[in-house]
Amino acid sequence: MSRLPIVSFRQMERVLLRLGVESVRQKGSHVVYRHSDGRTTTAPNHPGRDLARPLLRDIELSPEQFQEELRRV
Repeated sequence: MSRLPIVSFRQMERVLLRLGVESVRQKGSHVVYRHSDGRTTTAPNHPGRDLARPLLRDIELSPEQFQEELRRV
C-alpha cells in the first residue's frame, strides 16, 4: 500500500471537482464539499500550508486512486 501524497488545497480541490464533488458552503477558510451520494468533507483553505494525510483519507479513495486522479488534473 502506497502512502498518500502531501498536496495543497488547490490540488485537492481540483481532484474533488473532477470526482463530481461540489462546494456547498464556506465559513472562514473552511470549505465544505458534498458528493451527490451524500458524503461530505471539510477542507481548510490556508494559503501556503499543505493538507494533512488523514484529511485526504476522508474522501474515501485508495492512495493509488487518489494519485491517479492527481496525475489527471
